Amino acid sequence: MAGHIFDRWFKTITDANGKTVRVRTDRYGVGLRYQARYVGPDGNRKNKSFPDGQKRLAEEWLNGIKADVARGDFIDPSASRKTFQAFAEEWLMSQSGDPNTRASMESQLKLHAFPRIGSRQLGSFQPSHIRTFVTQLEETGMSGSYARVIFSNVRAVLSAAVEDGCVRRNPCHSRTVTPPAMGARRVVPWEPERVFSVRAAMVERFRSMVDVGAGCGMRQAEILGLSVEDIDFGSGTVHVVQQLKLSLSKAVFAPPKGGKLRDVPLPDPVADALKEHIKRFPPVEITLPWMRANGQPVTRRLIFSGPNGGHVWRTSLNEDHWKPALAKAGVIPKAKSREHAAAREHGMHALRHFYASVLLDAGESIKVVAEYLGHSDPGLTLKVYAHLMPSSRDRARDALGKALRPQDPQV
Repeated sequence: MAGHIFDRWFKTITDANGKTVRVRTDRYGVGLRYQARYVGPDGNRKNKSFPDGQKRLAEEWLNGIKADVARGDFIDPSASRKTFQAFAEEWLMSQSGDPNTRASMESQLKLHAFPRIGSRQLGSFQPSHIRTFVTQLEETGMSGSYARVIFSNVRAVLSAAVEDGCVRRNPCHSRTVTPPAMGARRVVPWEPERVFSVRAAMVERFRSMVDVGAGCGMRQAEILGLSVEDIDFGSGTVHVVQQLKLSLSKAVFAPPKGGKLRDVPLPDPVADALKEHIKRFPPVEITLPWMRANGQPVTRRLIFSGPNGGHVWRTSLNEDHWKPALAKAGVIPKAKSREHAAAREHGMHALRHFYASVLLDAGESIKVVAEYLGHSDPGLTLKVYAHLMPSSRDRARDALGKALRPQDPQV
């Protein structure tokens, strides 16, 4: 990398006698004297100025820049002065993929990150700043899981800043930085009696959703997007290949969460319930964009449809049918008006928890349960449901007791 020190106060000329001499420039005594100039890896000229008497310091700085370039560790000083908010906003604009994910990240950063660390320059970040940020999140009283999402967004922005050469390392990866605590809440699965009670309380049009959720472990959006073509009654299999979701308030078809396509067993009672449902409520052809509002139109024959023949809106299903069924079954208090109390732990996701608990209690492996649930990492499944495996402790106790019990002497 080419570079040199430019002296603003003096210049070298050749006098009338042909001798090389140094003379004062018009800028002599004004402003910073030395300017370290170099050409960065991007081909652009860059510089930094130093006052009179600091030529050696300018040379040391320029040598350091040259060494960083040689190691591939160069950080553009001007880029490192960009604020976290300015960089994050540019980064968000360049994100592709699910528009919902980008909108959520943008909202979370605006609400919780920008007010706290948005004005800090990228090059000034230290692990201590991130530790303080985490403490501030925890002090707001928000849930640990939500605080972790915000922390992950900040970490992603700073990782992008590292890759773009704005900072040398991500302070979120420091060993002294701990993500927000998740809390000690455990999943408490429903008993079969509760599943049956809620199913009986659902209106007939949507009653079989309970069978699919509890018997196949599918997410609500996957149930809403379930089509006739996805069910193989002959082999007893459900192909989970799509979901019906909202993309910036517009209904779309999309792959299951995380793009995890999977096949799950179709139990006989669920198959019988679906066959009866299809007879009572014939499938309806629904055409929606694929993945995003301007995506390619896709047509599916959906098993579950609204009373007017369209697809089922999640919010309407939850407020007009699911929560009233919960109240009728005694899961949540009955509301005096249409508005029921929040019941996050008793959403349709509770049926997935029931499904997982039944499989684990039957001795199914975590790996298989993770596959059926569509988890990309069995470690996540283990983390959520490990406490639902009491039989493993019993088996260990029996095995160790048998091994350590004195054996009868040989006769």
